Amino acid sequence: MSTHPHTQSIFSSGLLWKSIGKAFLMLNPIYLIYNPVMLTVFLGSFITTIIWIYSFFGYSNESPWFIGSVAGWLWFTLLFANFSEALAESRGKAQAESLRSSRTETLAKKLIEPNKESKFKIVPSTFLRKDDYVLVETNEIIPVDGEVIDGIASVDESAVTGESSPVIRESGGDRSAVTSGTKVLSDWLVIRATSNPGEGLLDRMIAMIEGARRQKTPNEIALNILLAGMTLVFLIVCMSLLPFSLFSIKLAGSGTPISITILVALLVCLIPTTIGGLLPAIGISGVDRLIQRNVLALSGKAVETAGDVDVLLLDKTGTITLGNREAVEFIPLPNVNIGELAKAALWSSLADETPEGRSIVSLARHKYDQDASQVHPDQQNFKFIPFSAQTRMSGVNAGDEQIRKGAAESMLKFIRNSGSEPSQELIKIADDSSRRGETPLIVVKNNQPLGVIRLKDIVKGGMKTRFAQLREMGIKTVMITGDNPLTAAAIAAEAGVDDFLAQAKPEDKLKKICEYQSKGNLVAMTGDGTNDAPAMAQADVAVAMNTGTQPAREAANIIDLDSNPTKLIEIVEIGKQLLMTRGALTTFSIANDVAKYFAIIPAAFASTYPSLEALNFMHLRTPDSAILSAVIFNALVILALIPLAMRGIPYRPHAAGRLLRDNLLIYGLGGMAVPFIGIKLIDMFLGVFA
Repeated sequence: MSTHPHTQSIFSSGLLWKSIGKAFLMLNPIYLIYNPVMLTVFLGSFITTIIWIYSFFGYSNESPWFIGSVAGWLWFTLLFANFSEALAESRGKAQAESLRSSRTETLAKKLIEPNKESKFKIVPSTFLRKDDYVLVETNEIIPVDGEVIDGIASVDESAVTGESSPVIRESGGDRSAVTSGTKVLSDWLVIRATSNPGEGLLDRMIAMIEGARRQKTPNEIALNILLAGMTLVFLIVCMSLLPFSLFSIKLAGSGTPISITILVALLVCLIPTTIGGLLPAIGISGVDRLIQRNVLALSGKAVETAGDVDVLLLDKTGTITLGNREAVEFIPLPNVNIGELAKAALWSSLADETPEGRSIVSLARHKYDQDASQVHPDQQNFKFIPFSAQTRMSGVNAGDEQIRKGAAESMLKFIRNSGSEPSQELIKIADDSSRRGETPLIVVKNNQPLGVIRLKDIVKGGMKTRFAQLREMGIKTVMITGDNPLTAAAIAAEAGVDDFLAQAKPEDKLKKICEYQSKGNLVAMTGDGTNDAPAMAQADVAVAMNTGTQPAREAANIIDLDSNPTKLIEIVEIGKQLLMTRGALTTFSIANDVAKYFAIIPAAFASTYPSLEALNFMHLRTPDSAILSAVIFNALVILALIPLAMRGIPYRPHAAGRLLRDNLLIYGLGGMAVPFIGIKLIDMFLGVFA
């Protein structure tokens, strides 16, 4: 069963009813104390409710209907705000339940010694502890998150990633991590447990979803402080209006003093209730969107920081390029027949099971009409020379013919060691290929060079467009590769990145990140190997592949369960969407106050200062209707914006200046215009029942 958290629609009846019930439970002032804006609304609702009760006994000059209506809509304001947070939390809990239901207790072969031949005992997976060793064989479920220390196997990870194609997991490489609940399809693995019960990846996902509400990010905390400060300022302003009203009546000799009900209504309408009510839902939904994309953020701060990064460090292989170099052309020397070169390339690659070797065989067969089944009459006696990291070449001995192919530098050295001097034409062909971002392989037969095989690492489709979008957003992209500078420069130009780091060693990556950070940049990096861990620990946002080594995952603050390096770009976009949503709704909330001011202030003071009626350009019917219309709109706008808060502002990769302009136009001017229309329509609706 897939551990993909099932995401219910926010309009699901089950979620709606659960959220409505929780919204009432969240009226507890002990809970509201963490949200000063909503606590103020609660106190205002309570006070107006008390005044409403007293109005039935003649203790108020206002009608009980008016006071009760204001009190009722203030409670609705609070309930709608609670509902937005409860809805986000309920959807998160539904996802957590989906994850929890997918966990099954399995039996594990716990090894006495860390090797396949050791004796083992069968124990439940919940009995396993960190640094225990287990043996997992064909068709068995991996019982614990861990790292492969011995063996190689094909593993079905669809339970975690949803991807049906099996993957290879082996010891000693950058694909050594395995996840509990996945299944070994062939061979065997010896695994060292890297977590205790309750601390595995699945448990961390559940904890992250269920604890999302409690994990406030630094920017969110700062915004809460700002909102609390604004609430305090408006509270002081509204408190000062009552003595001002009494003084004005005494001075003018006419008028009615402003009531507590109107003061509370004015306060609740002027404080940023919209963003105060939606802020928790925005934060929870940001984490939720990451979980939907199979990304586990180990802290809310990591998601938020991702939205602020301005430098992306991307590994070339598998991220910018497809990762498998392909043979695209054979280039013979002037005195060599193309068929002879193609045949030699084919012979030397018959036993080469690497993607590069298979692509050479394919190119020789399909483009140069070489038949692999009839390459040599004595094919059974071929002696293949496997590739070696020391020699950086491979080949075949076919009868009295010796064929070798390998990296240009190694083969040039091989030619010189055989007593010959490579021609300038050969060197030129190899250098030209490198400058184009390709990898030249030189083919030699009986110590005589025949020509060059061009290998090209294909840049993924659409990468240049994506990098252009990032550049428009003000984000600099840096490609990291172990290639030589010529090859790196060519691929960087083809992909459209802004900079590159060639022949990169671990210390070079770390130095590059420190260099950018010293200039005030926020840096994001992706990696999966042990050699990436130091740089990832230094980066502001570090995305580790779930299949990567344990050091890489421990250094990261975000883990991609799909192990897709390009997802770093999506993570940055989600982080920016979170910040944009919060900023846009904050702008809208503050802009709302303008219309409410024009609705309530003339209604509150028109009896004392008739000239203030000129501010009532919405032509609201009566003072009571004006105040009630503003209060109703203040409540309904929270409810209307819940889907936007949970889904996020649609993200478009534009520069910061353009995003700010669009934000001010849509949510600033829109935030001022919409309330005028809304309050007027509500006033007209109330007039029907007057």
